[in-house]
Amino acid sequence: MAQQDPEINWKKVLPIGIIIVAVILLIIFWSSMTITIKAGRGGVLFKTFGGGVDTTRTYGEGFHFIAPWNNMFVYKVRQQEVSEEMNVLSSNGLEINVDVTTWYQPKWTELGILHQRIGENYLHELVIPALRSSTRTVIGRYTPDQLYAAKRDIIQDEIYSETKEILDKKYVQLNEILIRSIVLPPTIRTAIESKLKQEQEALEYEFKLEKAKQEAERQRIDAEGKAKANRILSASLTDKILKEKGIEATLKLAQSSNAKIVIVGGGKDGLPIILGDTK
Repeated sequence: MAQQDPEINWKKVLPIGIIIVAVILLIIFWSSMTITIKAGRGGVLFKTFGGGVDTTRTYGEGFHFIAPWNNMFVYKVRQQEVSEEMNVLSSNGLEINVDVTTWYQPKWTELGILHQRIGENYLHELVIPALRSSTRTVIGRYTPDQLYAAKRDIIQDEIYSETKEILDKKYVQLNEILIRSIVLPPTIRTAIESKLKQEQEALEYEFKLEKAKQEAERQRIDAEGKAKANRILSASLTDKILKEKGIEATLKLAQSSNAKIVIVGGGKDGLPIILGDTK
């Protein structure tokens, strides 16, 4: 008699099978269902069956679960730096070499819109073109002489203002503009330096002339003051005052320890005469 196979208990096998299939699917799709966003970065979720880019939320650092049919795009949200060296034209058409650095970062709350409208390559499609355009516009307002003499901070501020106006509308935050160098053509630089040297020498000469003029004026005023004082003094010295002063001086000399012969009224104009020591 043949032995019959035992009847399979599907009520017990089916849950186990479901669990095994679920584990296999989880292992297969685990990498597409989870994502870890590192420090200094933010995530933008693309929902394949949910309307595309989620512009309402920026995903922060850490571990996240997502549906396996969705995609997470990760952006650097820290401050970043880019430098551009370019040749631009001054107001009179001369070529100027400028090296400019900018510090920028995407706006956190508008990261989804940035991804949707511009994309991951926003540095080359937006930031650098805006920086180049603003630099050309600002440098184009100045002549080489003005660029040589102007304070670098003024030019930096103007480039910053114009670049910021562009990037603010494009979901990027501009933090700073730094001009590392402005290089003029050698012949122009030499001519400007020569001109500035001559101007400096002229200013120095004018300063010396002005100083000499002031000294001459001071001496003139001093001489006039002394002359005026002498005139006042001469006018106040009458004959009586001179005689009185002479008598006072004679009496003081006569009171000294050395014996003298004083003849009162014996001198010119009636002043006393001192004949000297009797010893």
